[in-house]
Amino acid sequence: MKDKYEAKFVMGVVGSHNVISDDKPQYAFVGRSNVGKSSLINMLLGQKKLVKSSSTPGKTQQINFFDVENKVYFVDLPGYGYAKISQKRREKLRKLILWYFISGEANVSKVVIVLDAKIGLTEFDRDIINVLEENRYPYIIVMNKIDKLNQKKLHASFRLVQEEIPENVEIVLVSSLKLKGREILLNKIEI
Repeated sequence: MKDKYEAKFVMGVVGSHNVISDDKPQYAFVGRSNVGKSSLINMLLGQKKLVKSSSTPGKTQQINFFDVENKVYFVDLPGYGYAKISQKRREKLRKLILWYFISGEANVSKVVIVLDAKIGLTEFDRDIINVLEENRYPYIIVMNKIDKLNQKKLHASFRLVQEEIPENVEIVLVSSLKLKGREILLNKIEI
């Protein structure tokens, strides 16, 4: 396992542009706005500014492809559910995310659903899980920002998520800020 992986931005997809459909596996990262997807991807790759994170939630409004080690793609899907964008824009992003999974154009190897450990599953997370189950995509749940909770609250939040998901789905506890869970998650992704 490396401290830093070679990675570069390849393209952003908006609407029904063709996604990259070569043989490289795609690891898709999906989650509501402000769960720390960008920080998580940067932490996993040992990069600081590869994936742009912003203090303004909902900044990612396209599907961003990053080539990692010329072996796999990390796919950063738009955050969803942020209240400060219009309902129409939110619906457009929701459809873009669902299109990525349902269109059959992407070579999705695994999906990483990123949750805020404080908040747990949202309605759209549940919708994504249903889509992934229907399309038989393997996925894992990442509970990010665990450094913001004490052990008792983290355990309670973990149990609530665990009760709602299928038994065979793994949950990985992560703190992008404190670099906790990096090795475990990288082992699940297999770069």
